[in-house]
Amino acid sequence: MMLDHFIAANRDEIIARCKTAALRANPVAAPAEAGADHGIPLFLDQLIEALRLGSKRSPDIGQSALHHGHDLLVKGFTVSQVVHAYGDVCQSITQLAIEMNAPISAVDFRTLNQCLDDAIASAVTQYARERDHANLEAAAARGTERLGFFVHELRNLVNTAMVSFEVLKTGNVGVTGSTANILHRSLLGLRSLIDRSLAESRLTEGIQSPERIPVAEFIEQIGAVATLEAHAAGVSFGVVPMHGDVAIEADRQVLSAVMANVLQNAFKFTRPRSAVILRAGATAERVVIEVEDECGGLPAADAEDLFRPFEQRSADRTGLGLGLAFSRWGVEANHGRIHARNLPGRGCIFSVEMPRVKAAIVGTV
Repeated sequence: MMLDHFIAANRDEIIARCKTAALRANPVAAPAEAGADHGIPLFLDQLIEALRLGSKRSPDIGQSALHHGHDLLVKGFTVSQVVHAYGDVCQSITQLAIEMNAPISAVDFRTLNQCLDDAIASAVTQYARERDHANLEAAAARGTERLGFFVHELRNLVNTAMVSFEVLKTGNVGVTGSTANILHRSLLGLRSLIDRSLAESRLTEGIQSPERIPVAEFIEQIGAVATLEAHAAGVSFGVVPMHGDVAIEADRQVLSAVMANVLQNAFKFTRPRSAVILRAGATAERVVIEVEDECGGLPAADAEDLFRPFEQRSADRTGLGLGLAFSRWGVEANHGRIHARNLPGRGCIFSVEMPRVKAAIVGTV
């Protein structure tokens, strides 16, 4: 059964499950408000239409989600609950499909996630604007960024796992090769992320697990994952290997998510049939990891504006417009900095600079 038919046939059950989840998310809300639909029926109708048309997005979803974000703010829901309200839709649909043994195709799953991205982007943007306009506490804004970083990290891992699985399904690669290893690492990363979410450690208390990371190994690892993403995007991707015993100290999970955001940004905006390059260099004090694309150059405005939350400068509005903002948070939390350099008419370079760890001095006896 196609996903649009499945959702239409089980619409009432999906709505009921979402209402139950909303009540759990805000148990102190008045029963009438907690049991309200919170825009879910309208979103489901728009999602069904997008699936029937074979479209990756519906122009109506973003506009409806703006009102949804406003409504949830007025009713006292937090930004976390705004995000989870849409997450409950995805969870309700997928769980019900599993229970009814109704598999979801990869194409329909991508459409579902794209529509959710659009809805979350609009709802969270409207929520943040109205909250800031009302001069709510600055700490809440920081909480929004950290929640968004969690969402992006989760999305990165899921996307990598999906791409790896699609490659394995072709039968052209073995289950013991590098693609299977990437899928395995993505699943391990998801498990780790869930554990950290339950403990609310990294997103509420900052960086908790710094470790010494050999840069050569790190570049090889993220390059292997990014190669699959580049192939799926139809972009040429090159990795310049790093040599020597150069190391940095950082939270590997967070820094990997930062680089995944930067690389996905490059794959998204570089011109068709162009190239993206990943490389690293080092001085006595610093390590610089660079991602260069061929997007044609940055707009005339200040490149630093790209790191502002919800900033999107392209006609391509996929994603939340938060990736570079959260990349900045992740790098700065690891005592580094990130910046962009324009190459007019050609492209741009995003650079992540980290303090270099001094090599250990081995004594003799």
